Amino acid sequence: MNHFTITEESQIPLVGSLYFGIIDRGTNLLQVRPSCGCNLNCPFCSVDAGPYSKTRATSYEVEMDYLLSAVQEIAPFKGEGIECHIDSPGEPLMYHRLPELVAALKEIEVVSTVSLQTNGTLLDEKKVTMLEAAGLDRINLSIHALDPDLAKQLAGVDSFDIDQVTGAAKSVANSTIDLLIAPVYIPGINDAEIPKLIRFAQEIGAGKRFPPLGIQKFEHYKYGRTPKGVKVQSWWQFFNRSIRPWEKEFCMHLQLDAKKDFGMERRQSLPRVFTKGEKTTVEIRAPGWLNGEQLGVARDRVVSIFSCAKTSGQIRVKIVATKNNIYVGVPV
Repeated sequence: MNHFTITEESQIPLVGSLYFGIIDRGTNLLQVRPSCGCNLNCPFCSVDAGPYSKTRATSYEVEMDYLLSAVQEIAPFKGEGIECHIDSPGEPLMYHRLPELVAALKEIEVVSTVSLQTNGTLLDEKKVTMLEAAGLDRINLSIHALDPDLAKQLAGVDSFDIDQVTGAAKSVANSTIDLLIAPVYIPGINDAEIPKLIRFAQEIGAGKRFPPLGIQKFEHYKYGRTPKGVKVQSWWQFFNRSIRPWEKEFCMHLQLDAKKDFGMERRQSLPRVFTKGEKTTVEIRAPGWLNGEQLGVARDRVVSIFSCAKTSGQIRVKIVATKNNIYVGVPV
């Protein structure tokens, strides 16, 4: 796999890509993606990440000062009360300057919350202490099963140790960082584990300011992985056959509301610089995340170019996706 470092000198913008940089989905939350490497190989991964990926060609890492300067520019445009959520198509704790990034984001005047998504495998008491000192507000911890064998199966690597991850969860719960346990519910696979995780969250004191649990609905994605035999639930099935019975059993709130539970609200999005169907010329600047993909640049945005045989220079593309300022093009 290629490893590509994105710096200001690379002339690769930090808006436009799903893989790195900043994603603005039209709310007061900005997704901040400093890297995209992953140390697990979950069989339900939505993006086929991990050491045994069959489609991934490149891993990216953004130089911290360059990433920070982009957030400092974009966050004030969005207004007051911004949450910077550090996430990744992989594992954010693989980013070596993460505590520094958290501390720097907390210094931005309009940023009120800094949160982190992690699988917990690289989290220990020392790192929790460092993140606490940096001012991290919340960790969304992805634990999908407590049974050791199933937990290892759902991690997709033999080195996975659920005791280490639950130990890290307890360290977070005992710190000033809030803890939200965020399992993916995979029907027919971890049905019996979700109640165990609910009890675990209650027992260790997760959710001091934010909800203790954020149970996620499994989805199938074009470039992701789906365990054999798993069928995707409709949202009606997810809420009425799964979430509500668990709410009744445990007498707790599990159907989350983005505004009520996290203070999320609609905000003006960054202006789109391309329209769907438009044809334009882009400059190829880096290999793509997927095999057969290249990253192009035009109008200070990244454009992911699928089915692209060319690896350098300019290319004419048709823009086929523009949602959330994430741009995809195909050669014409």
